[in-house]
Amino acid sequence: QLQLVESGGGLVQPGGSLRLSCVASGRTFSSSAMGWFRQGPEKEREFVAAISWSKRTLYSDSVKGRFAISRDNTKNTVYLQMDSLQVEDTAIYYCAARGEGFHTSPSLYEDWGQGTQVTVSS
Repeated sequence: QLQLVESGGGLVQPGGSLRLSCVASGRTFSSSAMGWFRQGPEKEREFVAAISWSKRTLYSDSVKGRFAISRDNTKNTVYLQMDSLQVEDTAIYYCAARGEGFHTSPSLYEDWGQGTQVTVSS
């Protein structure tokens, strides 16, 4: 099992940028697929981005070209760089881990962080 702690959320104006971090501890981070998900007010939790142990990446259509996921296995950390933020990106962002290959379904991820709030507003 991995323990995950997110940070980096906050309030930003439309068009701005934020970088989220997720630090992992526990079983081997480097062999886990990592994902970012988000849940807006009165919405279902949705897939944002994922990265495999080999650093292959996958993005939702809504963030492709604006967000970038990366990982540093020496620091047991996964990042989500968010640029050109829009009001619609407002949500709680969660980091998640999976022992097998990455996937877009949140139900297939085993470990979750507590979330970090991102608010995009003028």
